[in-house]
Order: sequence, then structure tokens, then C-alpha cells
Amino acid sequence: MRAANDWDQTLQEFDTIGGDRRRDKRYGLELEVRWKLIRRRRLLESGEGRTVDVSSGGMLFDAGRPLPLGLNVELSVTWPVMLHNVAPLQLLVYGKIVRSDGRRTAIRMVQHEFRTAGAMMERRLVLATSPRPAAPLVSRVSGASGLTEPR
Repeated sequence: MRAANDWDQTLQEFDTIGGDRRRDKRYGLELEVRWKLIRRRRLLESGEGRTVDVSSGGMLFDAGRPLPLGLNVELSVTWPVMLHNVAPLQLLVYGKIVRSDGRRTAIRMVQHEFRTAGAMMERRLVLATSPRPAAPLVSRVSGASGLTEPR
């Protein structure tokens, strides 16, 4: 039994020292992202890019240019799955920039949440652009307030 435990410990050391040392498993997802740099609750700059990989503790994304370390960032990620196959989802991520390497920026997530995105706006757009039926004629009752029925 001791040999099995020794083997498990050897594997753990090998994975930790030679492999990825991050605590959270990263998933390679390439999704559209909109980013906002924030300092003292003020929007400094914004842009668009694509995610490279995502984990429960952080995210690596291509911002299109280097972003300054230490600043807070808000990311809005277009999520590839719809809520109940009806409403598009956005993943909102709030975090701090911990690394910026050329166009790629790594953040440590502080908070994240899913929100429905654009479902109401898309519906409004459809309603606004769809042909509207003609307004119904209102018939007037004769003798009421001097109004007469249309002929």
C-alpha cells in the first residue's frame, strides 16, 4: 500500500514542478470580448478582442494591444450557449490585470456573473421593423356629442 502512496506523491510532484502551476484548470475558448479599463470608478479606455483561455480564477484574452498592469478591468464575454435556447448570455467578469504580454492580457477574476444579453433589444428591433397593420377605423355613434357615423 505504501508503494501506491509513494507513486501518487511522485506524480503530484512531477505535475506541479514540470507542468502548469496554476490552481485552476484552463479551458481554451475563443470568444468575443469587450473590455473596459477602470481606475477609481472611471472608465479610462475600452476595446474589443477575443478570449484565449478561461478558468474559474482568471482569463487570458487578446486585447489587441498591451494593457497596463494593476488596473481593474471589466470584461463582457459573448457566451456560446443560450439560456433555455432563447436568450443570449453574456459573462461579465471583473478583475485585475496581472500580466500583459504584447497583445495578450491575463487577469485574476474578482467577481463574475452571467446576464441575459440583447434578448429584449432584439425583440424591440423586430417589433420596430415589422410591418404594422393599418389603424382600425373607429365608428362613431350618432347622437353622441354631436358626432355622426361615417358614411
